Amino acid sequence: MEEQLEYQEGRTEISHMGKVALIERLTADMEMKNATTMMGIGDDCAVMKGDGNRLTLVNTQTLVEGVNFDMMYTPLKHLGYKAVAVAISNIAAMNGTPSQVLVSVAVSNRYSVEALDELYAGLRLCCERYSVDLVGGETGTSRAGMVLTVTAVGEVLAESITYRRGAKLHDLVCCSGDLGSAYAGLLVLEREKVTYQADPNFQPDLAGYDYVLERFLKPEPRIDIVKLLAAQGVVPTAMTDISKGLADSVLHICRASGCGCEVYEEHLPIDYQTSRVCSEMSKNMLPVSCALNGGEDYELLFTINQKDYDKIKNLKEVHIIGHITEEGMPAVMVTPQNTTITLRAQAFQGIDE
Repeated sequence: MEEQLEYQEGRTEISHMGKVALIERLTADMEMKNATTMMGIGDDCAVMKGDGNRLTLVNTQTLVEGVNFDMMYTPLKHLGYKAVAVAISNIAAMNGTPSQVLVSVAVSNRYSVEALDELYAGLRLCCERYSVDLVGGETGTSRAGMVLTVTAVGEVLAESITYRRGAKLHDLVCCSGDLGSAYAGLLVLEREKVTYQADPNFQPDLAGYDYVLERFLKPEPRIDIVKLLAAQGVVPTAMTDISKGLADSVLHICRASGCGCEVYEEHLPIDYQTSRVCSEMSKNMLPVSCALNGGEDYELLFTINQKDYDKIKNLKEVHIIGHITEEGMPAVMVTPQNTTITLRAQAFQGIDE
């Protein structure tokens, strides 16, 4: 009994540490042994030397039923599509182009062969859309639910690769698309789920929420932004994808680059459906909170040198939202009233927090 109490007293809960700190702790003493490894843990992808001046990018993402997705409102075809999209979004975040994926799935006997056919139909659809080859993987058994893991492989020219660590003083901070809409879609689905559980005869009414629902259930990796910037001759100085909210992504770049940042609330791109959902959910729920901490938008956050401003100022899908400040300065959001709010990573982590 005394041994058990001693163990409990010395126990650190994973939830208290957080994902980033946990990874840093577990991998702190790991040294790279191979000359071909250029970047290990610490960015959106691992980076290895490829042929000539090309670099190989590799990333793995795992989706767990009951944590990252809820089968009550997630169509299997959408889930398959999303699993690939999430993985190749990290390739885009290094300014690269995806080329292959490997898919491993473990399922319980609750799932049929026909259910897996539907899942793989979604996987294939995303692969076809982004010209990615599904080249392997594994199938296994789970005692409960589904666990889906996708490893994405891509490449990038050595002179074009973009890490999180490259932001410089006075660089412009940009993002693609709009923010907070995926979380708004999740809020709608969770609301309808609660109502259905209370009354099984209830028929969900999702009319008018098409955009935010698609943003959550079937996100699109921003490979198009990578191509668009390349066409303009712009190589971002730093970049990451917005998977856990804007605040989290800004802090990733600031930590890696050793800098501060100011983003401006009035410049954050937020769709009208996102604002509408927030107002329906609670008078205290602000759209900017969804943008900062909602997560799962899979847009790109990147910095560019000011000299490239003219090249991107008219790009419809690119928004300038702030600028990089000096080392030692905090990452903050400036409100329309000219007050500053320190950014903190409080991102939504899944359907079961």
